[in-house]
Amino acid sequence: MALSLNHWLIICLISLVQIQVSQSIHRDDQPYRTAYHFQPPKNWMNDPNGPMIYKGIYHLFYQYNPKGAVWGNIVWAHSTSKDLINWSPHPIAIYPSIQSDINGCWSGSATILSKGKPAILYTGINPQNQQVQNLAIPKNLSDPYLIEWIKPQSNPMMAPTEQNQINASSFRDPTTAWLGRDGRWRVIVGNKIGRRGRALMFRSKDFVHWTEAKHPLYSLRGTGMWECPDFFPVSTSGEDGVDTSKVGKGLKHVLKASINDGFFDSYAIGTYKYNLGKDVFVPEKGSLRLDSQSKYDHGKFYASKTFFDSSTKRRILWGWINESTDAATDIKKGWSGVQAIPRKIWLDKSGNQLVQWPVKEIEKLRKGQVISSNTELKGGSVLEISGVTASQADVEISFEMSTFKNVEELDPRWSDPQAICSKNGAGKGFGLLVLASKKLEEYTAVYLRVFRAKNRYVVLMCSDQSRSSLHLDYDKTTYGAFVDVNPVKEKLSLRTLIDHSIVESFGGEGKACITARVYPSIAIDGEARLYAFNNGTYNVKISKLAAYSIKDARIS
Repeated sequence: MALSLNHWLIICLISLVQIQVSQSIHRDDQPYRTAYHFQPPKNWMNDPNGPMIYKGIYHLFYQYNPKGAVWGNIVWAHSTSKDLINWSPHPIAIYPSIQSDINGCWSGSATILSKGKPAILYTGINPQNQQVQNLAIPKNLSDPYLIEWIKPQSNPMMAPTEQNQINASSFRDPTTAWLGRDGRWRVIVGNKIGRRGRALMFRSKDFVHWTEAKHPLYSLRGTGMWECPDFFPVSTSGEDGVDTSKVGKGLKHVLKASINDGFFDSYAIGTYKYNLGKDVFVPEKGSLRLDSQSKYDHGKFYASKTFFDSSTKRRILWGWINESTDAATDIKKGWSGVQAIPRKIWLDKSGNQLVQWPVKEIEKLRKGQVISSNTELKGGSVLEISGVTASQADVEISFEMSTFKNVEELDPRWSDPQAICSKNGAGKGFGLLVLASKKLEEYTAVYLRVFRAKNRYVVLMCSDQSRSSLHLDYDKTTYGAFVDVNPVKEKLSLRTLIDHSIVESFGGEGKACITARVYPSIAIDGEARLYAFNNGTYNVKISKLAAYSIKDARIS
């Protein structure tokens, strides 16, 4: 049964009080809560929604259950920041209040219209449990915090009908819209027919009256439902981001879909064309396949959303990190879900892939640094990195190999990096042992392995959670990714953000990313240790090591 409007208002007021509770929770009771990743003090959180910057203030909306630590009763919670790291909560921005969203306010996106006016398109669930697309606009444009939002009476803006034959249970998550050269706005919405994933396109002159295009922007059979699609341009000549509506020379476009069947975010790089009234996306690299290696992140990272930060000319990526524990454990601890550290994202100079790196603002939280260079790490050795808070740290490490005579041969049948990491373990790898206990009964290994293939070397990055906890039973999947670097000419680098139950790692200066959730039983808070290791039979040199303790962010 749908809740009454008054009931929802009461829930929202209670939720604001809960969200404003300080996050200074005793670590003895909550050892897995993060210190500098965004999460509300309690309850369920999933997709980041409508991130944007308005009047110098960053806004993060997110899917939130104000009534518990499992999915349900979904509303848009809202926080703001001046630096993407420290956040202040506001009242729930969008909650069920009209017929076209009475059974839930699901994911969507924000768009900055002409004259800098923000607008939100989001999926609502109507009384028939159909997925429809609604519009919300700020009540007071002079308020930089955008506290109140109103819904026009013309909602829903887009809906399944007998004429368009859209699957009403698979029609959700509108993107940020972009303005075409013909003066019409465009937006895509995730959809599927059978097992064919589709990016349905709609056009509008006024952002209110929308018409479905005759053809999807792109579709691909065998991929299932495309959730939380994203579509944006990237520069071919540098790291700067560009406005979502920009087209022309020196640009490529990225189409991303959250593949529901595999629960990962896959992207394709290609060309966006508008010819004879038809919008077309033609992929060059990646294809959004279920087995695609073109992923934002090869670990726990889903339902992501980007926005263009006009103040710094960068494109910023948000993503949801879900739990690895079961619902009973989440209910017991009273919360579920964390947002990844916002990442700057841009096109690699090769033009073949995207690169991601934590926003520079995170460096404001660094303290207690440990710096070293040119340290030899002998084969079979482990070196403790002391002097930092190992449960809450930012570690950058680079390796050099003086010889490649003893590197492993890559079996031509080994094409799946995750399978290689899972079956063969650290092998002759070298990297970091994070959230490790003193006697190494527990640790999470983040490492690189170098293989010899025909006429080249191949670099593999792994994040192995198999020994991350002695006692707690949870999903301990090992993740893997190939890193597009030449170990003869380029440094072999890792950067890992450690935050109590999150291990967020970047290989090859952001060419490969792996995020993991771990829940140690021994290596908690002050008992956690940090090590560098080399499992190879040959020595490697740590050419650079920079490790920092990280202060708590202010997330109230």
